[in-house]
Amino acid sequence: MKSDVTTNRIRLFLAGDSTVASCPRNEAPMAGWGQVFQSFFTEDIKVLNFAKGGASTNTFIEQGYLDIILEFIQPNDYLFIQFGHNDQKSFGTEPFTSYPLNLTEYVNGAREKGAIPILVTSVHRRNFDEQGRLVNTLGEYPSSMIQLAKTLDVQLINLWEKTEKLYQSLGPEDSKKLFVWFHENEHPNYPNGLQDNTHFCESGAKEVGKLVIEGIKELKLPIMSFIKE
Repeated sequence: MKSDVTTNRIRLFLAGDSTVASCPRNEAPMAGWGQVFQSFFTEDIKVLNFAKGGASTNTFIEQGYLDIILEFIQPNDYLFIQFGHNDQKSFGTEPFTSYPLNLTEYVNGAREKGAIPILVTSVHRRNFDEQGRLVNTLGEYPSSMIQLAKTLDVQLINLWEKTEKLYQSLGPEDSKKLFVWFHENEHPNYPNGLQDNTHFCESGAKEVGKLVIEGIKELKLPIMSFIKE
């Protein structure tokens, strides 16, 4: 495997939305899984988290972030791609047309640079029905990405499926511990309290990061040899 020119480290680029992004201190303990991802690896891996809050596949491209990644990415680096939450919004994309078209741009861009693209389906939102079953709020975006992975022969980590199992195993009440849930005056950054079913707290981000690591091992990616035991 090739590595960073100056440090001999393999570089792992992350493209995604707020569930992946590094959050500012004033939003702590809110954190995306990409914020804690470096901690799972030895110093042979360098994680570069370009994920942005509010980003969809199209806005990430329009705002120039994909171009920046493709300018710096090198042969045998990795590009992990997780979008979907904001693609559902009015400024976003359609699940079986513009969404896979944009994802293809990420995949092809990485491949043209000799890098390795990995598609990652979106994390579930915490949304349970009255029977305590998790409800999918992501529409057809995850299934579209799964279909695209087969079409383009891209390796995929099904974080949608993995987070469903995680939330369901914890149940409606204990799953709150993964997210930013505070009562009034419980945390100085959220004096009015917050019940957020989308964004993780730091410990929740670590649990989701573990699921991504699990996916890396399942795919037997070469970087698995640099995962801390």
